[in-house]
Amino acid sequence: MFGRSRSWVGGGQGKSKSIHSLDHLKYMYHVLTKNTTVTDHNRNLLVETIRSITEILIWGDQNDSSVFDFFLEKNMFAFFLNILRQKSGRYVCVQLLQTLNILFENISHETSLYYLLSNNHVNSIIVHKFDFSDEEIMAYYISFLKTLSLKLNNHTVHFFYNEHTNDFALYTEAIKFFNHPESMVRIAVRTITLNVYKDVRMCIDLWDTVFLMRKVSLDNQHMLHYIRDKTAVPYFSNLVWFIGSHVIELDKCVQTDEEHRNRGKLSDLVAEHLDHLHYLNDILIINCEFLNDVLTDHLLNRLFLPLYVYSLVNHEQAKLLPLVPRHATCPSLHLSTKLLSQTEDRKISPQVSLYLLSQVFLIIHYQPLVHSLADVILNGDLSVFSAQAEQDVQKSCLNASVRRFTKPAESLERSLEINRRRGKKKVQKRPNYKNVGEEEEEEKGPEEGMEDSDKAKEIEMVVMEKCKISELSGLTEQNTTDEEKTAAAAAGTEAQRSRPFLDMVYNALDCTMDDYYALFVLCLLYAMSHSKGINPQLLEKIQLPVQEVERTSYSQVLAERLIRVMNQACQPDGKVRLATLELSCLLLKQLVLSGNNCIIKDVHLACLEGAREESVLLLRRFYKGEEIFLDMFEDEYRSMTSKPLNVEYLMMDASILLPPTGTPLTGIDFVKRLPCGDVERTRRAIRVFFMLRSLSLQLQSEPETQLPLTRQEDLIKTDDVLDLNNSDLIACMVVTKDGAQAQRFLAVDVYQMSLVEPETKRLGWGVVKFAGLLQDMQVSGVEDDSRALNIIIHKPTSNPHAKPFPILQANFIFADHIRCIIAKQRLAKGRIQARRMKMQRIAALLDLPVQPSSDVLGFGQGAAASSQHLPFRFYEQSRKGLSDSTVQRSVFASVDKVPGFAVAQCINQHSPSPLSSPSPPSSASGSGSTGHCDSVTASTISTPSAAQSPSVRSGRKGRRRVFSLSEAESRGGHWV
Repeated sequence: MFGRSRSWVGGGQGKSKSIHSLDHLKYMYHVLTKNTTVTDHNRNLLVETIRSITEILIWGDQNDSSVFDFFLEKNMFAFFLNILRQKSGRYVCVQLLQTLNILFENISHETSLYYLLSNNHVNSIIVHKFDFSDEEIMAYYISFLKTLSLKLNNHTVHFFYNEHTNDFALYTEAIKFFNHPESMVRIAVRTITLNVYKDVRMCIDLWDTVFLMRKVSLDNQHMLHYIRDKTAVPYFSNLVWFIGSHVIELDKCVQTDEEHRNRGKLSDLVAEHLDHLHYLNDILIINCEFLNDVLTDHLLNRLFLPLYVYSLVNHEQAKLLPLVPRHATCPSLHLSTKLLSQTEDRKISPQVSLYLLSQVFLIIHYQPLVHSLADVILNGDLSVFSAQAEQDVQKSCLNASVRRFTKPAESLERSLEINRRRGKKKVQKRPNYKNVGEEEEEEKGPEEGMEDSDKAKEIEMVVMEKCKISELSGLTEQNTTDEEKTAAAAAGTEAQRSRPFLDMVYNALDCTMDDYYALFVLCLLYAMSHSKGINPQLLEKIQLPVQEVERTSYSQVLAERLIRVMNQACQPDGKVRLATLELSCLLLKQLVLSGNNCIIKDVHLACLEGAREESVLLLRRFYKGEEIFLDMFEDEYRSMTSKPLNVEYLMMDASILLPPTGTPLTGIDFVKRLPCGDVERTRRAIRVFFMLRSLSLQLQSEPETQLPLTRQEDLIKTDDVLDLNNSDLIACMVVTKDGAQAQRFLAVDVYQMSLVEPETKRLGWGVVKFAGLLQDMQVSGVEDDSRALNIIIHKPTSNPHAKPFPILQANFIFADHIRCIIAKQRLAKGRIQARRMKMQRIAALLDLPVQPSSDVLGFGQGAAASSQHLPFRFYEQSRKGLSDSTVQRSVFASVDKVPGFAVAQCINQHSPSPLSSPSPPSSASGSGSTGHCDSVTASTISTPSAAQSPSVRSGRKGRRRVFSLSEAESRGGHWV
């Protein structure tokens, strides 16, 4: 970075040969003394001199401490400050800020850092009036402040806080840019403030835990009081106003963008709101109590309640405000409210309010904040915004907080300047004064008294006096008569019947027209049930789902609303999106599942089963014998199981704020919009069927035995060792796309094709080198070679719009054109039959009549014979290879009664058919119905009869299946 040539400081005599030395630093000092005034002629010289000094200081920090001794002795930082004050232009300012930033980033020793921070020169640079309209100067300046904030600790903080001027320049100058139009500047400000708050927390911990350090930390106490009393309220009040203004802009964008034309701007606004919430949560988790109290009060009384929660109800309800508030579980929410003027209140649309509240509960987990907010939503009424009529409660509150979203009386910069000047007066008037932060009430002039009065009106906040509130409630309970207690109980009961916010939440679950509001309500309920800051007892009172809590009852009202959403989703003209349905299923499971038990009532389970039957009827409308239906069916199942709904990610998507649309041209994900066209309606019907089937089975504690159609555990996999005796194989040369060649044997199973090579240690056994599904295969001839086939097998994907990815793309070259024709016919018919069998299983799932296949791989067989044959099931013993000597039969058993095919028949003639079996047939079984490719040239080889053939144990759940070969089927294949 500093690898400059030695011509930095041009050709002066007496220059040291080594640029990394104390002598060279002395020479640089000589250059500075000769150029105290910045001119056009020496501007470049001074800039290069400052860079060279920075490089020497970094070198001296690691190699020679005398460098910093000389730097401090000559007070060389004063030259930097002198150059800045001359207004020498942006070029010098940018270079100076850049080199200072590099210097402080690379200093590692604390002693060197103390040298640089001494004499208050760094603070003088911080408060210098730069031209911040220049983007480059602004960028280097805020980066310089961020670098300094990273150097904060219990020992360096006193270098930045000036008790005599009552100013913390690093902190106060940074927060002035909290609402800068450039996002990178705002992010840097948040980083600086968090570093300051972390240092404050460390000072408090050190002060509280180490009593002997109290004298040492006495100077830091003034800094703590300064941040608490002089900067916390101005900064947080302006920050809350900035966030609220940003929310109002977001709401206007939603209301004016029904055509989805400003989605880019809306996404930026949502991302900025998320950044705000994460920043607020970062402040709260630092757990600096006095900061958390101030911030919690401002968020509740200046933003969340008056703007977010108040917007859930309409204006007509708001006009009927009761005069006496209802006492909720958190008294601090109802002690200091004032009557709101309806003409002055700002509101946002209910859907935006629900969306933002969901983000609040998902991100912020500070218990006093989120619990109080949840209490108002679930138990509160409009009296939380009404006038307080009880004078004794009013008197107990030291500072009344206005529950209204209003702009602060003073700008942040003005408030900080007023507090700084007031602090200077106090220090001059009482130099021995130690109780920093207490208000003076004696000997005030008229002007100062007016300032204090304005300040009190501006603050209007309560640092939650938990002890005082608890004492007040205790005294009130002791001094009340029985009549008053009865009246209070009756009033509480009446108030509990009036829950406008909770009523709005439940009423919004009506999806008769669409699910625009229902999706946000479900997200809000999900976020509240998963919030770590909400007391579970609050949710249990209204029987909302609570994680990891045993219960015997649930909210029947909510359960009925959720089941109605599911019923509406199953209607042909339903306007319920898949995201809404999946959230409904998720919440219902949380609601009725308690540990390993399901507490759902029979009537609700019956309604749910009715919804499931509706989903079956809906999918029957789209059931087709086309190949695309099977692909969609399996793709949707893979997509649903591999990518379950993530509510956190869902609430980061700005597109759901806009009215539901049905066109894919918007780029909105399929689960977040309505279907368009028959293909998407089919996909939606399939997904609805899967969701409700899974929910029904889970609530009834029944395992899923029919899905997926292809089970990975039943497939033949690469490197499996198989017994290939009596199996029909076709020898071929496999030539891949990159030119690689390999000799393999092709075997075709009911659902899979495999490429194997002989196992070297056991005759008649083979090692699988590739296995792929027949249904995903494309077979075509090679134009110039009648002995070759081009085979492509694609990888199954969960994204229907993704480009197919080939896992095998190669030419198969056979010995002659006869074997090539046989292989092509067998692969093509095997693919057709594999897909047909899966379609029949889908028909069985939908309770449709199943027509048994009369053609297996192109060879006809009777109905009686077809009912007796089970498709191949790949057993674990076949994978053991050489380790298991009991496996002696071929895992490739043919199902065709023609010469040259090994037929596997079950001894039990009454075995169920594959479609009626509770365990679905293997989608890629190892016993392939392999064609007799060598019937032209191969000689017949006799095999043992049925009476002599050994049995094969399946090894699955203790069952034993015996397969035998009949006399008529005793002809087997062999290696070609």
